[in-house]
Amino acid sequence: MTRPSSTHWGIYEAQVRDGRLVGLHPHAADADPSPLGDSLAATVTAPTRIAAPAVRAGYLEHGWRSDSAGRGREPFVEVDWPRALDLAAGALARVRERFGNEAIFAGSYGWASAGRFHHAQSQLHRFMNLFGGYTRHVDTYSTAAGSVVLRRVLGEGRQWPRYAPDWASIAEHAELVVCFGGIALKNGQVNAGGVGRHVAAGGLRACREAGVEFVNVGPLAGDLPAWLDAQWLAARPNTDTALMLGLAHTLLVEGRLDRAFLAGCCEGFEQFLPYLTGDSDGQPKDAAWASAICGIEPGVLRELALRMASARTLITVSWSVQRAEFGEQPYWMAVTLAAMLGQVGLPGRGVAFGLGAVNGIGLAPPGFEWGRLEQGTNPVGRFIPVARIADLLLDPGGVIDYDGQRLTFPDIRLLYWAGGNPFHHHQDLNRLLGAWRKPETVIVNDIHWTAVARHADIVFPITTTLERNDIGCSALDRFIVPMHKALEAVGGARNDHDVFAGLAERLGFVERFTEGRDERRWLQHLYESSRAGAAQQGVELPEFTTFWAGGARELPPPGPIDDPLAALREDPRAYPLTTPSGRIEIYSATVAGFGYADCAGHARWYEPSEWLGAAAARQFGLHLISNQPRTRLHGQLDNGPVSLASKVRGREPIMLHPDDARRRGIREGDVVRVFNRRGACLAGAVLSEQVRRGVVLLAPGAWYDPLQPGEAGTLECHGNVNVLTLDRGSSRLAQAPSAQSALVEVERFEGEPPPVRAFEPPTVVRPGCD
Repeated sequence: MTRPSSTHWGIYEAQVRDGRLVGLHPHAADADPSPLGDSLAATVTAPTRIAAPAVRAGYLEHGWRSDSAGRGREPFVEVDWPRALDLAAGALARVRERFGNEAIFAGSYGWASAGRFHHAQSQLHRFMNLFGGYTRHVDTYSTAAGSVVLRRVLGEGRQWPRYAPDWASIAEHAELVVCFGGIALKNGQVNAGGVGRHVAAGGLRACREAGVEFVNVGPLAGDLPAWLDAQWLAARPNTDTALMLGLAHTLLVEGRLDRAFLAGCCEGFEQFLPYLTGDSDGQPKDAAWASAICGIEPGVLRELALRMASARTLITVSWSVQRAEFGEQPYWMAVTLAAMLGQVGLPGRGVAFGLGAVNGIGLAPPGFEWGRLEQGTNPVGRFIPVARIADLLLDPGGVIDYDGQRLTFPDIRLLYWAGGNPFHHHQDLNRLLGAWRKPETVIVNDIHWTAVARHADIVFPITTTLERNDIGCSALDRFIVPMHKALEAVGGARNDHDVFAGLAERLGFVERFTEGRDERRWLQHLYESSRAGAAQQGVELPEFTTFWAGGARELPPPGPIDDPLAALREDPRAYPLTTPSGRIEIYSATVAGFGYADCAGHARWYEPSEWLGAAAARQFGLHLISNQPRTRLHGQLDNGPVSLASKVRGREPIMLHPDDARRRGIREGDVVRVFNRRGACLAGAVLSEQVRRGVVLLAPGAWYDPLQPGEAGTLECHGNVNVLTLDRGSSRLAQAPSAQSALVEVERFEGEPPPVRAFEPPTVVRPGCD
């Protein structure tokens, strides 16, 4: 028997025999399926599966008065579902009554599992809104700096960090693609909500066959596939803005600007110009100046600038480039540079953000909105920028700037997390560990004993994608999939909707939460919403029964999609952007008016506190890059065979240049200690000339495994990079994560390294059992 299903990394047919999963076959339409699917089956029955509701021992005895330092240290006690739901409902009610709904944080950031109905955060936010609201987050760890600054530069109403021409248009119309941060094929394995056909590799091959040339600017050669024969400019990390300024200065002095485009479609070039020429500060931002910062020869920069001016050019900027101190600047400067070239809004040219960052960027989307679970309205107006969770917990009453606003942190007494793991994606985990002790109660819905579950007070076991029915579809994909339950739930696991329905029943609003629908009726409701949206675009979908009885269905490509930059180019008066000027804001009077010392009114170079040119590099001489992993989705599937096969002596691999390794006495396969002032972890050395000298690569997502559980500052044994990364807002404008601004040192670990226990469950007491 086979059942269709969908994941963030592909569509599959699940083959089941005698109640067991015996095969998982990629969708026939996908000629380039992700290897991540090979991990799914093993993780369903992994030893880390949470089998029953569990409560931290101290919390079970003392409730909200228990010592929160026990999180991550104490054993858990299994309880039945009624008792677990009673405890959680009581904690929620108490905090609401004593402190108000703003004392509950339910941001719950993370990818969760695929599916439109069983989407953990949507279920949580619907529940919390009906409960009276919660303090929330805005923006994403992936694109926060870029999202905020591009709203000011290009206007509201569009997800600009996902803006890019499609692959066919690039192949047809571009001659040169200059990639800041590359276009890594590993990133294109996934889409939030599903992937019907992986297109990034095919798109790049089509460009190559059409004669398009590529330049990879960044410290990692592997950020573009070797078969593209791209020129690699191995710039120092965090110096992209300076390098772009050097290119811009060359265009200026060589008279290669498109002044008509700047005058007709842009605002504020004249305010930017004195900074570029040095008239405002005495330092021309020429190629020699840029070279001293980024480490690329001045002649190479001048040659690239003239090449870009002479060709049909697309500038792409990866998501990773803006996850750094002053991460707003490379996005703003990329727009400025593209505007100076004058190719913005032309087919396949101009500027693109996050091309290939997920599979669907570079693929024409459906052209309408898929149906989604209605979350309702949050009555609480309090929010934080997404990456300021530790600040929120550590500093109640504290005030920060954000995009022209002043935000005051509420006093959070209860955390509810569902479908994500901050111990994967947040920076400086030793700092987060201290912050995590502040609330009185932490409730977590999870599938596995991840670090966030281990640091909870009440844990609800959740089903996997293969243990429930759902509908798979993505805003960046044209496939819609009936996701049939293939397996019975492990242990006592329930889906998130049933958990929240149980809580809503105890809190008096279950009818409003469920609307009288069971799972099947919810799926039909969401599908009919999608069907109506498709019909408005002239796309016919069958009625629900026929859809559910079939398999994955691909929608036809949409017609021409509105491109606001192309429309602006055609007629700036008739088709203005939603910026104050209606044009591309090279200079933003609004941002300038905020008066931020770390984000002026135009793009500029700011020196990060941690980079290879900083004084700190004398002690910590390696710049740490923590881009997305190749063998898992963030932290998901780290306990699967694909990720486990990549480990070095059981630990996350760290890539070093052979020259850097030789100076430190490190050989291939050694266990090494990676450290800075924030923490230390163990990793397995991999030597490669594909990384720039002075740079190391350690991907995030290795499950957090401290030598002394629950203790800040202890050695992390598995290679979780976020014990090392910097927890500081990118600037006062976006307050975005700065994970890519981190210096470390690496040394060979002497002696027998401690064992890795990340994939062993914590101690769980089962009452009545010896």
